[in-house]
Amino acid sequence: MVTANRTADGAVIYRNAAQGWSTDLSDAAIVRNVDEARALLAEAVADDVGAVGPYIAPVSVKDGETVKPGNLREHIRQSGLTIDLLPVSA
Repeated sequence: MVTANRTADGAVIYRNAAQGWSTDLSDAAIVRNVDEARALLAEAVADDVGAVGPYIAPVSVKDGETVKPGNLREHIRQSGLTIDLLPVSA
């Protein structure tokens, strides 16, 4: 899959088969070889207005359909912040 961050708000997003983006990992386009991964990444990089920093990331597919992060980094990115943010002083 290819993941990035949305430029509007920094949300983690995933490239989908409709050549768009989704915040839902289950919508991610899953590729199975290097050529498909490179093509998906090239398409994502071209969308430099909607997304920033796209890269290829591993996933685990269980039972042929349940998509889960394939490494610790992606698990953290999907789960959100690992620390509480300090309040912003006025």
